[in-house]
Amino acid sequence: TTQKLSLLRFLSAELTRGYFLEHNEAKYTERRERVYTCMRIPRELEKLMVFGIFLCLDAFLYVFTLLPLRVFLALFRLFTLPCYGLRDRRLLQPAQVCDILKGVILVICYFMMHYVDYSMMYHLIRGQSVIKLYIIYNMLEVADRLFSSFGQDILDALYWTATEPKERKRAHIGVIPHFLMAVLYVFLHAILIMVQATTLNVAFNSHNKSLLTIMMSNNFVEIKGSVFKKFEKNNLFQMSNSDIKERFTNYVLLLIVCLRNMEQFSWNPDHLWVLFPDVCMVIASETAVDIVKHAFITKFNDITADVYSEYRASLAFDLVSSRQKNAYTDYSDSVARRMGFIPLPLAVLLIRVVTSSIKVQGILSYACVILFYFGLISLKVLNSIVLLGKSCQYVKEAKMEEKLFHPPPASTPGKPPPKSQNKCKPSQEENLSASVTSQPVHPKENVIPLLVTSSSDQFLTTPDGDEKDIAQESSELKHRSSKKDLLEVDRFTICGNRID
Repeated sequence: TTQKLSLLRFLSAELTRGYFLEHNEAKYTERRERVYTCMRIPRELEKLMVFGIFLCLDAFLYVFTLLPLRVFLALFRLFTLPCYGLRDRRLLQPAQVCDILKGVILVICYFMMHYVDYSMMYHLIRGQSVIKLYIIYNMLEVADRLFSSFGQDILDALYWTATEPKERKRAHIGVIPHFLMAVLYVFLHAILIMVQATTLNVAFNSHNKSLLTIMMSNNFVEIKGSVFKKFEKNNLFQMSNSDIKERFTNYVLLLIVCLRNMEQFSWNPDHLWVLFPDVCMVIASETAVDIVKHAFITKFNDITADVYSEYRASLAFDLVSSRQKNAYTDYSDSVARRMGFIPLPLAVLLIRVVTSSIKVQGILSYACVILFYFGLISLKVLNSIVLLGKSCQYVKEAKMEEKLFHPPPASTPGKPPPKSQNKCKPSQEENLSASVTSQPVHPKENVIPLLVTSSSDQFLTTPDGDEKDIAQESSELKHRSSKKDLLEVDRFTICGNRID
């Protein structure tokens, strides 16, 4: 007995003790796959980010390039319609009405922004303490998300109120009140983004760079608030959309800061190299935070890296479906709903900053402006063509072509759209290539609307003996509706117990 309990025997057992990892092969294989997933996250995430940023750029360039031309064509049709006679009951198509409304909102808000003094705002913010500015910047980020969520609803309500068929019973307060609400929203949101840009400009111009360091460290606080919480696939999709919108907005804010600083230094190229390290620090910190955040969220929630290709296909589906015959929204509005990115306020602010920073005098200057405008149009067209080709490729790879030919959902949110019942259905690839460049067709007015039944109707019309079955069905329905399809999830859809 003493020999078995001797110290030398214990040390010998500790030094020669062996084990085989293959006895738990599944566990260690899973751990290795997690490491590989974390290594794949940066590449897959940045592919999604690049695609999403170019989608935002496409919607943003649309405001400066094609929207003025579409407004001109709509006004030309409106003024020349009496010469050709009124063939249609509509003076303008719904898309043309929306274009005119967007153009008028842009013009009105641009002239209203002239009453906001950027220099006074800059010196007012610069006089505040560092901690106070840090708190202000965080409050501005929260306010920007709230404005974006409610602002797109205001714009959608305006577009629908202005284009709703007149035969229906009036259930709104009128086009003019909705228009005034939209103008007020775009103006206030533009001022909010201006304060954000001014605060960032103050951080760039501070001598000790302490404010800029604090603001960049705020990104790493975002990791703490996101990584250690339960995420599902739809929640991660919302966060990815939010990160795309945030990164693109930061790029535009950095452009505004550089324009204002270059104007103050008389467009000296040497000062651009002074700003360059700070710009790189902002972009690098944002990228690093996104990679670390997504890597650990996917690790803790057992989400594979392939989910980002599904997210990319969902964004591509929006672009392709906006060019279908049964399209029911413009692509820029679809991006606004999906990502929370609304181009109008940001475009108003950028036009205001550019026109105040750059003075156009002489024929040569106007010629340069015209050439720059044609360059923007060329960039927009090229970007749209490349994005459309890539989007069709992503949609085909995800096998989502058949969803393109379903009618838009007419039911309540969370319920799947009704299945199409066309007996004669052409091949999907022919439809995909043909319908991308075709014009939308106005739906026939004699189509009988579908009646949507809800679970509450069943409760009202079912005898008491079936209450148990109905309760079970309603619980299953609730469970099914919580698992939303990615195409039904926008930036501010509640998925689970949180909005990210």
